Amino acid sequence: MTPELSDFPLFDTHCHADFDAFDSGFSVEESLDGYLKEAKKTQVEKLLIPSIGQSNWGKLDQIAQSHPNIYYALGFHPYFLEQADEAQFSELRQLLSSKNSQCVAIGECGLDFFVDVEKEKQERFFIQQMELAKAFDLPLIIHERKSYNRLIELIKQHKFPLGGVIHGFSGSEQQALAWIKLGFYIGVGGTITYPRAQKTRSTIAKLPLEYLVLETDAPDMPTHGNQGNVNHSKYLVTILNELFLLRKESKQSIAAQIWQNSHRAFGICE
Repeated sequence: MTPELSDFPLFDTHCHADFDAFDSGFSVEESLDGYLKEAKKTQVEKLLIPSIGQSNWGKLDQIAQSHPNIYYALGFHPYFLEQADEAQFSELRQLLSSKNSQCVAIGECGLDFFVDVEKEKQERFFIQQMELAKAFDLPLIIHERKSYNRLIELIKQHKFPLGGVIHGFSGSEQQALAWIKLGFYIGVGGTITYPRAQKTRSTIAKLPLEYLVLETDAPDMPTHGNQGNVNHSKYLVTILNELFLLRKESKQSIAAQIWQNSHRAFGICE
């Protein structure tokens, strides 16, 4: 399925362009440059790449140094915590202490009660990442699956004040508004392109536009019609076009607001 073209600048606020799924047999730099050229064709001007753990912290820092339009986040993804050790927090703190301005969040972090990683370890790591985010004045990129109530509870208990983005949101309007009240933006992804996702589509149609950002989660979460294929930032325009259909505002005002939100969520200058 060929992606559409966009008349507006786009910011993919959550993709994993560093993953091996995009390795075309060239070096990391050559593969990434090809990825960015493809994304640019559909007006994707900026990307944010969250880390999954120690395995790609250094890689993201190196990528950002040579690509001023790529931002990144450092943290522990709950899915990969089996390989994580709390001693690694000292390395994470050291990296954050010397980070450049393109490191704009802690994440991808959170709780995933669907995977077989002990809940106690997930919560312990999430709490420590909240504390790091406070120490370095950074928002969170939160991965939430089957864990909404506990995440809300922990954020309130620890009085986390810096907000962030709820990645890949697919909950109810009530849940989204609770996140917004705590200072979080709602990450809108390929789910809204599926006609069967009526609950998510209805929710995104009703939420305040100033709290929405767009994301692909490439190489995962393909848009409708692309099932079974590797997802890519170039398909962000498909999500934007679906958002146009769901909302009552003009295309221009939606695109301009989303662009502004994407920067404001992470304290990035436009």
